[in-house]
Amino acid sequence: MGEIKVPELAESITEGTISEWLKKVGDKIERGEYIAELETDKVNVEITAEESGVITEFLKEPGDTVHVGEVIARLDESGEGGGESTSSAPEAKEEATQEKAPEAEAPKESTTAVATKEVPKEEAKSTSRTIASPAARKLARERGIKLDDVKTTDPMGRVRKHDIESHENKPVAKQQSASQPQKQVQPQDPQKPEERIKMTRRRQTIANRLVEVQQTAAMLTTFNEIDMTAVMALRKRRKDNFFEQHDVRLGFMSFFTKAVVAALRKFPLLNAEIQGNELVLKKYYDIGVAVSTDDGLVVPVVRDADRKTFSDIEGDILDKAKKARDNKLTLKDLQGGTFTITNGGVFGSLLSTPILNGPQVGILGMHKIQLRPVAIDEERSENRPMMYIALSYDHRIVDGKEAVSFLATIKDLLEDPETLLLEG
Repeated sequence: MGEIKVPELAESITEGTISEWLKKVGDKIERGEYIAELETDKVNVEITAEESGVITEFLKEPGDTVHVGEVIARLDESGEGGGESTSSAPEAKEEATQEKAPEAEAPKESTTAVATKEVPKEEAKSTSRTIASPAARKLARERGIKLDDVKTTDPMGRVRKHDIESHENKPVAKQQSASQPQKQVQPQDPQKPEERIKMTRRRQTIANRLVEVQQTAAMLTTFNEIDMTAVMALRKRRKDNFFEQHDVRLGFMSFFTKAVVAALRKFPLLNAEIQGNELVLKKYYDIGVAVSTDDGLVVPVVRDADRKTFSDIEGDILDKAKKARDNKLTLKDLQGGTFTITNGGVFGSLLSTPILNGPQVGILGMHKIQLRPVAIDEERSENRPMMYIALSYDHRIVDGKEAVSFLATIKDLLEDPETLLLEG
């Protein structure tokens, strides 16, 4: 009998949540074939079978938390399968124990009759364990429900998930014994309906890390604005030829990535991080680009951005954005960024204060391009396409002077984009 275990994921990831099973009990699978999708703190990982065979049982259900090395399914390597599947191994063992117990004790009835009669009924009852599916046990633990109190509709007496839900929907007074204090439950107003949705593992991780960054970093934000006239004119002139030559569109992200790399070279403390009591200055430029997905924000990394051309950067960002929305990003795609760029402008944001992507010490926020009247000289004004930009930084490392100068450098480079070519 073969086993399917949770594989090693990464040094920082020790557990995950089963998102869904990609196969069914009784299916024949080949070695290396995908069997389940696992949701981790960062990405979704597909688990593969290490051996060929027929799936005989799943030990975990979708929504269950599993750890690296834990057995989550069994398969018959002979390829024959066989028999009905059980929802879990512990459950099968419980049933087998209860079925075999009377047969084993029957021959000894005459010698142990006196001892058996002396055992109080209450004590004998307490030693038996309620049979329940893994999903039912998990739901009962989450909602504080005793399995012994749940009435089941299963003819074999097994408590199912729907039994827990039915039990919870009963009036509160019937669920609680007279000896227990009555809990105050606010009745739901039918005119104000609510829905409770469990947070995904990724959303929980995002929430925890954002709070952690705000509690551990001395975060501050400084602002500036860019006249995007020159960049937009350059794009308009070059976009058709650029697409014909490179099969990718010329967007704003390549300009901003190049400008960020040039500014980081001048102000290296924004390309650093704190490790204990040491300051680690990074001599490479792996720029994270925030991408919004249905499950939350992820930050795939453009590696060695200083060595890439405009078309390389645009193609890399396009590829990783597609992988992010299809849940195909790998851990390698997300690890090791030195600085992050986020663009709230695509959603219409005019101004915001981005939160650091720890342990990085800097993040640049782009925003919506909006026509605004700008003074050209003392006598003239023009409507220009303007963009507010924001730099959030860790004040423990970066002083205000460096932060403001960093942002001013980006502004100067983008208002005269030809200089980006001279920056390499």
